[in-house]
Amino acid sequence: MDSAPSRYVIRIDGHLGTTVLSAFPALTPQHCGPHTLLTGLLDRSALYGVLAEIEALGLDLLEIQKLGPSKDR
Repeated sequence: MDSAPSRYVIRIDGHLGTTVLSAFPALTPQHCGPHTLLTGLLDRSALYGVLAEIEALGLDLLEIQKLGPSKDR
């Protein structure tokens, strides 16, 4: 099982404010239309921690995307 960090984009419904975003210090937020994108490098444990925090805050998780390797990044 690969535990090396990977880059993820997590899409949350709605615009998250500063207070809620402070729960995700390892992720970079970006508003995209009616959603908030959280992007960052996470290992498996950190990803599950972020998902648990999303659930605990009652946020509406729309999508998790693992980004593949790219020479441009």
